[in-house]
Amino acid sequence: MPAHTHDAPTQPHDNPDLIPVTAVRKAEPRHPLDPLTADEIEAARRILVSAGLLGDTVRVPMLLPDEPTKDELATWSPGEPFDRRVDVTLMDAATGALVEAIVSVSREAVVATRELDPSQAPYGQPQYLFEEYDRAAEIVKASPEWRAAMRRRGLADRIDLAFCSPLAPGFVGRENEVGRRVIRSLTFLRDSEDDVPWAHPVEGLIVHVDLVSNAVIGIEDEGDVPVPSGSGKYTPDAVGPARSSLKPIEITQPEGPSFAVSGSLVQWENWSMRVDFNAREGLVLHDVRFDDRPVLTRASVPEMVVPYGDTSNTRFWISYFDAGEYLLGKNANHLELGCDCLGVIRYFDGHVADDHGHPVKIPNVVCMHEEDYGILWKHTEQGPVGSHVRRSRRLVVSYFSTIGNYDYGFYWYFYLDGSIQLEAKATGIVFVGGGHAGSTNPHAPEIAPGVFAPVHQHLFSARLDVAIDGEDNRLVEIDAARIPMGEANPFGNAFTWTETPLRTEAEAQRVADTSVARVWEVRSASKTNYLGKPTAYHLLPQPTALLMADPASTVAARAAFATKHLWGTAYDHDERWPAGRYPNAHQGGAGLPAYTSDDRSIDGEDLVLWHTFGLTHIPRPEDWPIMPVDYAGFWFKPYGFLDVNPAMNVPESSQAHAVGHAAAGASGPRTAGAIADGGCGMGAECTCGG
Repeated sequence: MPAHTHDAPTQPHDNPDLIPVTAVRKAEPRHPLDPLTADEIEAARRILVSAGLLGDTVRVPMLLPDEPTKDELATWSPGEPFDRRVDVTLMDAATGALVEAIVSVSREAVVATRELDPSQAPYGQPQYLFEEYDRAAEIVKASPEWRAAMRRRGLADRIDLAFCSPLAPGFVGRENEVGRRVIRSLTFLRDSEDDVPWAHPVEGLIVHVDLVSNAVIGIEDEGDVPVPSGSGKYTPDAVGPARSSLKPIEITQPEGPSFAVSGSLVQWENWSMRVDFNAREGLVLHDVRFDDRPVLTRASVPEMVVPYGDTSNTRFWISYFDAGEYLLGKNANHLELGCDCLGVIRYFDGHVADDHGHPVKIPNVVCMHEEDYGILWKHTEQGPVGSHVRRSRRLVVSYFSTIGNYDYGFYWYFYLDGSIQLEAKATGIVFVGGGHAGSTNPHAPEIAPGVFAPVHQHLFSARLDVAIDGEDNRLVEIDAARIPMGEANPFGNAFTWTETPLRTEAEAQRVADTSVARVWEVRSASKTNYLGKPTAYHLLPQPTALLMADPASTVAARAAFATKHLWGTAYDHDERWPAGRYPNAHQGGAGLPAYTSDDRSIDGEDLVLWHTFGLTHIPRPEDWPIMPVDYAGFWFKPYGFLDVNPAMNVPESSQAHAVGHAAAGASGPRTAGAIADGGCGMGAECTCGG
């Protein structure tokens, strides 16, 4: 399971894939759901400056599109003008004062503002600025207390090579922190300028920094654990020569890909959707349709939490919200062909705002391609019908984000049979502490000599604004059910299923149960299939432990979304964030608990599903120095949405009927059957249809 190594944006603290847009090129959006352009971000900044809201000390922790309402979209026709708005969070770095503004770049006006006081309960700070990471490190290294702690530990000669990581503080209710813009700093050492710091934690040393007063407000220096001496390097010069035994795999599409792109609109086989990208959620999909019938109005992963299960002073408070505290999209990667994506690729660039509100471009931030996915359907019938098989293919739309020492990939898969899958991929460097080699820690296994990696979780929240044949949907829980042996089950073999309608927001707070194959069905309240049943899709959860922290803990209050696998809410345009708009240093209760407090009806209404999925990680030696990718996700599959298998007309593979295809050009020993006969075996010709 994924080792959490995730601390805050890494060094250099700025996302290296962000490219300043100095000469803004005109790029006109053609649809209200198109991503923000560099022009629009710069225009929003200019309007805010003119309005006196963006002065010299004011920064921009978050800038997002203020998306059109459903009513606005419903009344808009292609070719007509539309209002483009930007949602901006403004923070005075000198005072901590906070203002939210809605800017219409179409009308060149600030159309709404709201002042907030983050010093008042339930508190909550805006997202961190990139410049604050550097500033926090400077404050720590200038601190006499920190320098004294380093000298006491015999590390005075390594101060220049120290990496002082900037970490979100959680919420622990300390009097000197409540209502203040605080960041915590742990110290890691490098052996040289090009060393990886994570392998050398200075255990027990933590500095608390106020980012408004720019002062150290506390320091803890506990214990005298030796700094681990092993290497965490993973570059070729440290790993050694690459193996030469792997033969190349080439992926080609000689006639090009099967998808078509026009602006943000993507069409592939029966599917269509609009691809969007913003600084917080990263990849967002709009108006997802199959056979031009609506399935999802909007889909994204707007939040995730990474809580730690360690009781040490340097880790008990850790519960990172990678979207709400650090911004997943702003930290997204520039993807590269042959490394991140294989095949015939279509890339989408992304534009976000820097700390001062200027546009920056992340090139190739979203990758889209097709890939083979094995067998789609197959049957062998005796007699003249013979064997028929078709190969599956999926459209992949993805992006990757690096938050500190952890890397997360988000992959949306669309299949020929009408299914949708979301897969989160976790990799990177596990976040570690130091300990005495060979000792035992009940909260952190030793993964390298003297290197201990705490237990932790990666819990994601997917927001699915469902629209099965329209916005009027119902939610039903489906369980497989045993029937006691008796008159209704005389042989003991029978079983059935139960259906439990979930009619309100309170009823729709559910926990998955694999023992009864639990799924959640989203039904149209008005459309039926040719059998007379409501058209529907099933949300299929995959096994995921919920939040392991005690229900009375502050992390349980802040990450309440992670205490249930499913939440269902009545749609509200402003309800976007599972843990609230500002989870940083928030005491809890925001987001889904607040959204569902009125227990609105969701029966036959415009319905939004929030699904918690993820990983619970007890780290292992094989996760070091970089952990292999671990996977989590879910499926969303048609169930009576279609009258028959929609993939019956998929043609046979272009490589069908190729005798000895797999062996062609091969060298070295061959095994009988599969390789020598081109993958069919028994000396038969490869066929896919009769």
